[in-house]
Amino acid sequence: MGNSALKAHLETAQKTGVFQLTGKGLTEFPEDLQKLTSNLRTIDLSNNKIELLPPLIGKFSFLKSLVLNNNKLTALPEELCKLKKLETLHLNGNHLRQLPAAFGQLSALKTLSLSGNQLRTVPTQLCGLRHLDVVDLSKNQIQNVPDTVGELQAIELNLNQNQISQISVQISHCPRLKVLRLEENCLELSMLPQSILSDSQISLLAVEGNLFEIKKLRELEGYDKYMERFTATKKKFA
Repeated sequence: MGNSALKAHLETAQKTGVFQLTGKGLTEFPEDLQKLTSNLRTIDLSNNKIELLPPLIGKFSFLKSLVLNNNKLTALPEELCKLKKLETLHLNGNHLRQLPAAFGQLSALKTLSLSGNQLRTVPTQLCGLRHLDVVDLSKNQIQNVPDTVGELQAIELNLNQNQISQISVQISHCPRLKVLRLEENCLELSMLPQSILSDSQISLLAVEGNLFEIKKLRELEGYDKYMERFTATKKKFA
């Protein structure tokens, strides 16, 4: 892409606060964007070939939405964690194995999508995020859900298409968790904590495609309580 085209995009972004440049084969984050650190609210660089997010990303102090789906990112810089106004972060389809240590400092974050990466566990950093609504960790390599998950504030947690065979009973203590998606994992029925049914806030549990028949779930103690929550929620949105 020529300089003039980039310049035109930058001029538009200066007026709108939105910089969108998708599917252009970019191999690096456009350095010229640093001229707009105080203007930009949204950056979308999806479907490129970006391997590194430079430390200068931390300077976009008004950024609310950062979208880098389908790039080649293998790691994220600690500087990303300085974005105190960031509400939406989409990083689907990259090669991320972990999150920066200070990720819990993204205090405004509401939506986090990390589908199709190489995470092996539910990152403990997520537990410090008080405004988190939706977390998508589907299509990773997660094998178990650790005890720390009990502190997660999310309303919806998507763990579909991982390799999960164990889940901590602490998941039933998530204070706001309403939707738990565990489709296409490696769960035996005996490994699903019954407290999810009998003693949690969860009103939608999706577990199709595991190592048990769905009808067996209905025989578990606490299933009636779960169905009460499920039906009440359905009525609310009907």
